[in-house]
Amino acid sequence: MKEYKSDVAVIGAGPAGLTAAIYAARAGLSVTVFDGNGTGGQMLLAHEIENYAGFKKISGMELSDAMTAQAQALGADITFSSVLSVSPNDGAFSVTSDVGVSAHRAVILATGTSRRKLSVPGEEEFIGRGVSYCAVCDGRFFTGKDVVVVGGGNTAVGDALYLSKICKSVTLIHRRDSFRADQILVERLNACENVKTIMQARVEKITGNFRVESAQILCNGKDTLPSPMILPTDGVFVAVGSVPTLPSLEAFSSLAKDQSGYLITDERCQTTIPGLYAAGDVRAKTLRQIATASADGAIAAVEASEFLVSHPKNKGTAV
Repeated sequence: MKEYKSDVAVIGAGPAGLTAAIYAARAGLSVTVFDGNGTGGQMLLAHEIENYAGFKKISGMELSDAMTAQAQALGADITFSSVLSVSPNDGAFSVTSDVGVSAHRAVILATGTSRRKLSVPGEEEFIGRGVSYCAVCDGRFFTGKDVVVVGGGNTAVGDALYLSKICKSVTLIHRRDSFRADQILVERLNACENVKTIMQARVEKITGNFRVESAQILCNGKDTLPSPMILPTDGVFVAVGSVPTLPSLEAFSSLAKDQSGYLITDERCQTTIPGLYAAGDVRAKTLRQIATASADGAIAAVEASEFLVSHPKNKGTAV
């Protein structure tokens, strides 16, 4: 009889993965959660969360800690190792991580996303020396300084609001003529005296010596601004969207994805491979929030449980 490390491998320990672990453990399944970056995922980047039901206001760190503790209390095994690949293995799955290979009866992919880059000259050169993708992580290094935020969604506006509290000035640059962020965030942004917005503009180049000193901006709007414009700045915070993060899935050539690489599932979070589920931001969907990620995790875990009940021949022995 095949020996399995656990019934379910959950790859990713953000809100989708942790919720999946909670629901799978409550269903009586043995669960292994893999995440080489620790628990929390993208919610760790949130200084304040105000739209997760039950909490008027909570930090991403606090919510992550609570979810992690709950999953572990229910018996989920959280291992801080990175998954390199997932492949079929005699009706089940082999998960290759940086600590070895293990077998699991079902897999829930909850690997989330990573920040999209601008792909402009100077960006790679100055990562860690003025270019950042996390205002909450790095903002304190720019206390009392002038910074630029690039983007127009909730993350960008949220970053600008956070930085406005600790920086001398914040310039928010957005390529469109209106923000995609929630109206309540935009209203708060407009009320900040040390925040300036430049619409219909984009960063073309980031320059400096050892650290970032300026950003070259191309302005396409109606404002009477020089274009290109050299904007002196101590830092550039990039928040222009995300890209899906996935381990190698070369063995699953039939796995459906959309044009951006996000996994396509049905409403049960089932991929085109039986027993392989996708939950959270890595899944093709219209809204990516902590609430929707958690909902996906719950659905995927319940569906995985029902799948395993209907496939007793793969029950094996958890080790």
